[in-house]
Amino acid sequence: MKYDDPPRAQAVAERVRTFVDEEVVPVERETLGEGPVSDDTVSRLREEARDRELYAPQVPEEYGGMGMGYREMLPVFEAAGRSLLGPAAIRVDAPDEGNMHTLELVGTDDQKERWLEPLAEGEAKSGFAMTEPAPGAGSDPKMIRTTAEKDGDEWVIDGHKWWTTQGSDADVLLVMARTDQDAHPYEGCSIILVPADTPGVHVDRDIPHVGGSVTGLSHAEIRFDDVRVPEENLLGDENAGFAIAQQRLGPARLTHCMRYSGMAERALDVAKAYASERTAFDGPLAEKQALRFEVADAEIRLHAARTTVRHAADRIAAGEEARVEVATSKVFTANVVQDVIDTAVQMCGGNGIGKDLPLADFYENVRQFRIVDGADEVHKRVVARDAFDDVDPGEVEHLTQYDE
Repeated sequence: MKYDDPPRAQAVAERVRTFVDEEVVPVERETLGEGPVSDDTVSRLREEARDRELYAPQVPEEYGGMGMGYREMLPVFEAAGRSLLGPAAIRVDAPDEGNMHTLELVGTDDQKERWLEPLAEGEAKSGFAMTEPAPGAGSDPKMIRTTAEKDGDEWVIDGHKWWTTQGSDADVLLVMARTDQDAHPYEGCSIILVPADTPGVHVDRDIPHVGGSVTGLSHAEIRFDDVRVPEENLLGDENAGFAIAQQRLGPARLTHCMRYSGMAERALDVAKAYASERTAFDGPLAEKQALRFEVADAEIRLHAARTTVRHAADRIAAGEEARVEVATSKVFTANVVQDVIDTAVQMCGGNGIGKDLPLADFYENVRQFRIVDGADEVHKRVVARDAFDDVDPGEVEHLTQYDE
């Protein structure tokens, strides 16, 4: 399928695809069942990406990236997503990609120098600490209980976060905390930059979870006990945390969609190759009509998902918030890529659940996508609210009513 991607986007995406196939996939094959990949290996892949002028396509040139626009970089993310190691290799990996975007949007010059530059270089790691154990914030972020109070020229943070991706390895944490107890829940929170080695920051554990065996990506439970940081560590305006988070999460949801679309495409490539080689019941599996129809359905739905994502991205690039478009894309793509990868696993039988192919790791990794960056149900609420916003009573006014 062809899309109306900008010419530069098409050219860079094709080069990234070649890089992933030539450099990243061989490393992936060595890592399957033997992971996680080492930091040295990731560093080597990043050096190769730099040599090929493919490193950090979304980062401004002044920080060592390629300075691609949002709409340009989406197909590049998709090409990188063909391997679990691809995003890290070209530095479009979550959560750092979204955190770098946030620093770029609202960070001060000093904050950018201290954190954005080393993050862009791959010399530092970050975590976004928003989710809390019950009864704190999960799918409903306005339930945040972590607090940050001013004491002189310092913020004092107390709270309990978990599912902070990469939190145990992070050099800096972007912490969402309530800074105005009397304000509306959506207006009383701020984001504060907390160096991970600050006294009072305690990483309790990495939460055991599905997936991550190839990349080694962790999800940490972290406590903040009288954590003190300078007031200049406030990221953006005070009490504007939710607005900033929305600026981060909207685009990040779409980049996630593209990374996972690339993974689903690769899963289909693997499955089609396997089905073409595997003979059973008097012929190649690829000649069986039921299997061919499964592949056709997967191709159709994956194309539709890519199209919805590009539509939402166009709205964001035009300066719109595009909440409904993003929510639609996130729900639809998350379910499509999960189904496509499941189909690929089924097509490959025992080899689908084995670790000689990447499908089992894809399968473990993709299930989280219907939960992270907003669960399906949260996004459906957004779409449903919009759907019922302009109901026309005239459509049913002619119906017979009781005793009329």
